[in-house]
Amino acid sequence: MNRSEREAAKRRAGESAAAAVDDGELVGLGSGSTAAHAIRALGREVDAGLDIRGVPTSFQAREVAVEAGIELTTLDETDGRLDVAVDGADQFAGADLVKGGGGAHAREKVVDSAADELLVVVDPTKEVDVLDYPVPVAVLPDARTTVAGAVRDLGGQPELRRAERKSGPVVTDNGNLVLDCDFGAMPDPGGLATDLATLPGVVEHGLFVDSADEIHLGTESDVSVFEP
Repeated sequence: MNRSEREAAKRRAGESAAAAVDDGELVGLGSGSTAAHAIRALGREVDAGLDIRGVPTSFQAREVAVEAGIELTTLDETDGRLDVAVDGADQFAGADLVKGGGGAHAREKVVDSAADELLVVVDPTKEVDVLDYPVPVAVLPDARTTVAGAVRDLGGQPELRRAERKSGPVVTDNGNLVLDCDFGAMPDPGGLATDLATLPGVVEHGLFVDSADEIHLGTESDVSVFEP
């Protein structure tokens, strides 16, 4: 799949998920390039009369939503409940996801878990039988060294994510650092998720276990929608 085909697949996946959002719903707005297609498609539906309110998962998602004309709200204002969330994934195997390529996985997990239904928008390059993508782990800055050592004890190889076009590391919207932790194949993502979550200094990890309710898998010419 070349770049233009992949972009077309992302757009189709995003538009498909946007079409599944109903009038009057509270919607979690995911981060990343594929989710951005969904947000823009929702904006077009809003222009046509769709009445929704969105909760963005990152500064980037908020910017896209504002540009698309979507009314925004917060989890505080919705009593911590959403009808649906639309989000992407760096990799998926069934209902299990790895997220956090954009460093927004802490807020994404909060928003996605608050939704009654999570619609995951992806292209075919994201599908695998067993997750093996490096797991982003957001950590308190002072805990970087201790968490990295604990990740090694769990069999992973942590690497501090470096910023592009600036010196130093990536800093998340919440002021945390990100360790990209390569565990190779992960046949038991649930067990690893528990291990990572219990490490002191870990704010959130990018394993979303049994999270996807519906997959919108775009190709260069079509969309496959299914429950994993």
